[in-house]
Amino acid sequence: MMVVGDVWKINKTTGPSPLVEFPSSSRYKAISVGNQECNSNFFLAAREKSGPWEVELIKRDRFESDSVGGHVPSSGDGGSSDKQRTRMNKILTALQQTGSVSVEELSKQLRVTVVTIRRDLDALEDQGRLRRTHGGAVSIAPLFYEPFRNDRSFQAQVEKLADEKRRIGRAAAALIKEGEIIALTPGTTTTQVIRGLPLNQKITVVTSTVNVAMELSKRKDLNVFVTGGHLHGEWFSLVGPTTVQSLSHLVIHTLFVGADGIDAKSGATCYSPEEAYVNSAMVRHARRKIAVVDHTKFGKIAGWRICQTSELDLLVTDSGATDEMLAPFEKVHLQITRV
Repeated sequence: MMVVGDVWKINKTTGPSPLVEFPSSSRYKAISVGNQECNSNFFLAAREKSGPWEVELIKRDRFESDSVGGHVPSSGDGGSSDKQRTRMNKILTALQQTGSVSVEELSKQLRVTVVTIRRDLDALEDQGRLRRTHGGAVSIAPLFYEPFRNDRSFQAQVEKLADEKRRIGRAAAALIKEGEIIALTPGTTTTQVIRGLPLNQKITVVTSTVNVAMELSKRKDLNVFVTGGHLHGEWFSLVGPTTVQSLSHLVIHTLFVGADGIDAKSGATCYSPEEAYVNSAMVRHARRKIAVVDHTKFGKIAGWRICQTSELDLLVTDSGATDEMLAPFEKVHLQITRV
C-alpha cells in the first residue's frame, strides 16, 4: 500500500489517463490513483530518470501549491524561477544553521513535494553549494582545507568546541544588516560567522584571512575585499604594513573580533604581535565592534592587545560562559549575548 509522501521506483510504463495535464517537454507524468469518482484528490507524480522513474503519491492541493496552474513547468523547477530561488535560499540558510538537512523535513517546512526538494538539492549540488546524501544533504567541507585533513593540531583546533562556535557564529551573523561592510579578525569562531552570512543582502566582506576569502569565493551574492600582506603562520592570516595600509580608506560598519583571551580590564588579546597590529587597525576603522569568543577565553590574557573592553559594543559567547565569568563585563556595561 502506498501512502502520501512515499516514493517508489517503477519501470517506465503507461498508466491510466492523468488527472493533471503536463506539458510534453516536462520530465513529469501524472498517473491517477483510482478514478475520478472515488479518488480524484490523489495522484502519482513521477520523475523520469535514466533508470526507473521516482514516483510519489501526493495530494492534488499540495501539488498545485507547488506549481503554476496545476502544471509542473517544463524547466523542471517546481514553479517559477523566483519560487525556486526562494526555496534554495531557505535550504541554504537551514544548511548553514544545522550543517545538514533532510528531504522530508524540507518538504514539510517549505510545503512542496519531496520530488521538488530532491530536484532543488540536485541543482544546489551541481552549483557546488552542498553535497547530497541519502535522504538529504550536508555542507561541503572547504576543499581549501584538504592539505590539512591529516594535520592533527589543525584538526584539533577546528573541532574544539565546534558546536559552541557554530552557535556563536550564527547569532553574530544574524546581526548583520543589508548593505553593510563587515570585517573579521582571523580565527575559527569568526570563520563560523562568515558561514552564517545571510544570502542576497549586498554585504561586503573585508578579510585579512586567506581561508575566509577561499570559502566565500563561491558566494556570488557577496563582495569580498582581501587585504594584501605577508602570509603569517599556519592560520592563513595576512599581516604587515601593507595589510594595515589597505585598511586606511575603509569604513567598516561591523567588525567581528575573535581573540585568544578576553578580560574586562585587559580587553581582547591574542598571542601574535603581527595579528594584533592588523586587528587593532580594523578596530580603529570600525563603527561597531562585536567580540565573538567561546567560554574558554574568559579570564585569559594573551600577550598582545587587540582592543580595550570599552571599545567593544557587544560580546557574543556560548552558554558555557557562567554568570561569574560575565559579571566583570556587565559591570562596565558591555552588552552580552549568550547562545
